Amino acid sequence: MTDLPSTLVVKNLCKKIGRKEIIKNLSFELKEGEVFGFLGPNGSGKTTTVRMLVGLIKPTSGEVHIYGHHLQKDFIKAIDNIGCIVENPELYPYLTGWENLQQFARMVPGIKKARLKEVVDLVGLQNRIHDTVKTYSLGMRQRLGIAQALLGKPKVLILDEPTNGLDPGGIREMREFIRTLAERDKISILVSSHLLSEIQLMCDRVAIISKGQIIKIDSVEHLLAAQERVWWTLDPVAEGKQIISKTMTIFSEKEGVIVTNYDEKNIASVNETLVRKGVRVHGIEVKLPTLEDLFIELTGGETID
Repeated sequence: MTDLPSTLVVKNLCKKIGRKEIIKNLSFELKEGEVFGFLGPNGSGKTTTVRMLVGLIKPTSGEVHIYGHHLQKDFIKAIDNIGCIVENPELYPYLTGWENLQQFARMVPGIKKARLKEVVDLVGLQNRIHDTVKTYSLGMRQRLGIAQALLGKPKVLILDEPTNGLDPGGIREMREFIRTLAERDKISILVSSHLLSEIQLMCDRVAIISKGQIIKIDSVEHLLAAQERVWWTLDPVAEGKQIISKTMTIFSEKEGVIVTNYDEKNIASVNETLVRKGVRVHGIEVKLPTLEDLFIELTGGETID
């Protein structure tokens, strides 16, 4: 992945509103054909960042380069290489899917009928494209929105919360579709989301954003290949936590479970101490952290769905 060309490069991006700094020195890049997760809770700055990446709002400072073109200095050439859906696709419900695409195609020079058919096939709407959009499911509307975003053959596709409002089946279909676009068509896709499980299953790399700052960027594989954790299920938790903290590092605590580092030499002796002190040990489980565990550790307990 590191040897592939960069399609989107963000350098020291900042956004201030009044005296408040909303986005703080964001830097990252997308590689050709990768799915890049932009993960953070609602209010962390994801949508503000996406709006800057596509020129809807101006950054206070920093640079955005899309396929080698500076977004602020060479806007037309830069934006020609990007497609996006910010929040929800805006569609005409009283028109058919095909008529919607025709409307959008008028805004992009050189789009022919063959390209409309091509994007319809890409998103799998062949059987419903001539039905009115008001009869579409939310998943179908999302697909039509992506078809519209793909009309100009972008090198970069930005999707802001693409699975919002979808049922589990629709989420799975969207995930598989996004992976197919990246692998088959070599499109770089930035997926902004607050859904940990989907980012974990969908993305090659992840940037974790909290309160306007990126606090970690790495491949999903590397993030989850961290040191093993020990999950202690205890009662009472407070007393057990006090005992464990004398010997092991506590990463998090939730719903009667304390998560610590894995220390094979001390697990048995700590367990013995807990029992001797009257703490009931209902379970000791060794496992790798999930992306959710890692997120909580990195953000100091900030929650996410």
